[in-house]
Amino acid sequence: MQASSLIENTKNFVQQQLAGAEGGHDWFHILRVYNNALLIARGEDCNLTVVELGALLHDVADSKFYDGDETVGPRLAWEFLEGQQVPEEIIIKVVNIIENTSFKGGNFEKKYHSTELDIVQDADRLDAIGAIGIARTFNYGGFKNRPMYDPAIAPNLNMTKEEYKASTAPTLNHFYEKLLLLKNTMNTATGKQIAQGRHAYMEGFLSQFYAEWDGEK
Repeated sequence: MQASSLIENTKNFVQQQLAGAEGGHDWFHILRVYNNALLIARGEDCNLTVVELGALLHDVADSKFYDGDETVGPRLAWEFLEGQQVPEEIIIKVVNIIENTSFKGGNFEKKYHSTELDIVQDADRLDAIGAIGIARTFNYGGFKNRPMYDPAIAPNLNMTKEEYKASTAPTLNHFYEKLLLLKNTMNTATGKQIAQGRHAYMEGFLSQFYAEWDGEK
């Protein structure tokens, strides 16, 4: 199968899988990550097909919507790619990307390393910061019926992966527990450059938020 046909089939598959998904983890999230990954890949020596497949399939079944089961996404991706007659060595690389892209609280050791994973991980993390990152964060907080902010509940910066997944903290805490940490986790030169501007935008938003909360502006 030609690479272009494979990518189109993958896009169609992911769109079907994510029909009706929560707004921060829907097809448009996948599409933004895919476009980010293509941009970053221009400056990297990589297997572009692996990057494209990894970006498109990285959240095909996000564990947070499957009772924390992290095996669903990799299994669905494997079965789909196998059905597309993709060579096993490519499938393995893509599944490893799916299993290692997520932040998961940041307190875990990444057990797989590749340039393609670096690209997809940066692309995904860029979509978690800046203006879209802010919108996604409050969208998910509303989806989970969490308060926007509670000054009495401090962010927890030392959560385990399990504590991070189970957290019900106010939405604003997520900025400190994840979003503001991402700038310093970028792998690629392009990812680092883009993250700088998006990080600064979030800092400005938080400053304005607190000023409005306290009636200062």
